[in-house]
Amino acid sequence: MPKQVIIPAGTATPLAPYVPGTLADGVVYVSGTLPLDKENNVVHVGDAGAQTGHVLDIIKSVIETAGGSMSDVTFNQIFIRDWADYAAINAVYAEYFPGDKPARFCIQCGLVKPDALIEIATTAHIGKQ
Repeated sequence: MPKQVIIPAGTATPLAPYVPGTLADGVVYVSGTLPLDKENNVVHVGDAGAQTGHVLDIIKSVIETAGGSMSDVTFNQIFIRDWADYAAINAVYAEYFPGDKPARFCIQCGLVKPDALIEIATTAHIGKQ
C-alpha cells in the first residue's frame, strides 16, 4: 500500500518541507506538532497546559482525518522547553488518553519557535485491532 499524505482541513502551511501526517500500511505518523494557529503564530504563550491541549487537538485532527482515533495512538515523542512545565503538560495529556496510555518519551530541548513550550510527534496504528 503506498503512503498517503494526511492534511486536515484548515491546517497551517508547515514551517519546513514536511506534511502534518503520513498514513502507510495502517500506521499514521504525525509530524512534530507545535502550538501554532493557522498563520503559524504560537498560541497560549506562557501556558504549557493550554499549549499541550492545542497540540493534542491538532494531532487528533490528523489521526481522525486518516480514519483513526486517539485510542489508536501507540507512541508519543514529547519535547518540552522547561521541566517546570512537566506537571501542567501531564495533567492535560492525561485527559486525551484516559484509558490505556501510549508509550512515550519526554525530553527537554530548545524548540523552533521561542514561545513554544511543547512539541509532540505521534505514531498511531489504525485498523489493526
